[in-house]
Amino acid sequence: MSWDAKDVALLKKLWAVGQSASQIARRLGCSRNAVCGRLTRLDLKRGHTPPTAKPKIRPVPKRGPALLAACARPVAKKVSWKTAGTQPKKFSKRQLYAMLADAVRNTG
Repeated sequence: MSWDAKDVALLKKLWAVGQSASQIARRLGCSRNAVCGRLTRLDLKRGHTPPTAKPKIRPVPKRGPALLAACARPVAKKVSWKTAGTQPKKFSKRQLYAMLADAVRNTG
């Protein structure tokens, strides 16, 4: 798109009012990228910066003595001896097919 002085003046006015690049592009009859490119070349920016432009990095709070003591003791893990030593039951193919057929019949 060729930009004449009238289009540039309207672009500056609409941008200052707070319209988006898409709204300005619809009004001027060009693409949004053309508007964004012209805004960049004219060095026009909004008056505010987005909240994520400069995030504030806060330090992690140091742990107090009570928290350190609570974390120092490991929690004892309870293991059931009955399940730990047993092996799963082995089935033959015939038994597996019979169980599958029963399951299919019961869902029907």
